[in-house]
Amino acid sequence: MRAISGRPADPSVVTEHRDATSAGGAAANGADAATNPARAGSSTGPLPHPSSAAAGPARRTSWVRQALAKSAPIVAALAGILVVWYAVSYLVLPTSQRFLLPPPHEAFGGALSNPQLMGPMLEGLGRSVTVAMIGLVIAVVLGIGYAVVMSQSGWAEKILYPYAVILQTIPILALVPLIGIWLGYATVARVVVCVIIALFPMISNTLFGLQSASAAAHDLFTLNKATRWQRLTKLQFPAAVPSIFTGLRNAAGLSVIGVIVADFYFQQGAPGIGGLLRTYTLRLQMDALFTAIALTALFGVVVFMIFAALDRAVVGRWYGRPTR
Repeated sequence: MRAISGRPADPSVVTEHRDATSAGGAAANGADAATNPARAGSSTGPLPHPSSAAAGPARRTSWVRQALAKSAPIVAALAGILVVWYAVSYLVLPTSQRFLLPPPHEAFGGALSNPQLMGPMLEGLGRSVTVAMIGLVIAVVLGIGYAVVMSQSGWAEKILYPYAVILQTIPILALVPLIGIWLGYATVARVVVCVIIALFPMISNTLFGLQSASAAAHDLFTLNKATRWQRLTKLQFPAAVPSIFTGLRNAAGLSVIGVIVADFYFQQGAPGIGGLLRTYTLRLQMDALFTAIALTALFGVVVFMIFAALDRAVVGRWYGRPTR
């Protein structure tokens, strides 16, 4: 440091200036450390994150809210059905005709408290579930195979698709007598009815999915000299996954209808839930009839929900969950 007049500076002045500068820097660093602890040195760590113990209950609360939000419409629908049911039983029907539509507590209470009714009813429901699942598996295998054959050739589609349409358009009640005459009136005939009803949704949805791959993707496989098998397994089947599961969900519901129709008309062998429905109708056992109808509806809802959940799990994993 030089003096203005050219003389050397006073050493004490230089020392005082340096001390003041050091003190000011330390004060500034201290103020910065007080306002921002993350910059206060290596001994001070980053700001703490929210604890996982607090995040866990929040996630559980969110899951509970979602479950309640999804179940609220179902509960509201059931409550509305019960209200209408009670209103018709007590306000519309006279007392002498109330046996035609007894109130819910009488319709279900009498059958549920009677083991002699519930035992055969649950056994019949179990047999119907078995037949419906066997028919559904056969329909899925045949439907996917049929669609694959049609997707590989335009001529195959033109020849084979009309047969699938004809099988779908013929009323199943017109085929039931022939099926009974040809195959008997036991389990095999019931499985065939389930297959016929559930087959067309699998064929149509699978074929649509296999043909939904874009032309650009097919051109890319052609440029890479892919074989027919590689094109089918690595392009067409991945593109068809959503459509296949849509057909599977529809076929599952139709297989339940098929087994009820088959049980209703085929009376040989151990009865299913459809055969019991016919028996209760002929005997005017209204409490048993309504209970069997409720079990049948519950069976259909459970089957649909299982395959809908499987659809969300598989398709959501492949294509991502929807944002809505």
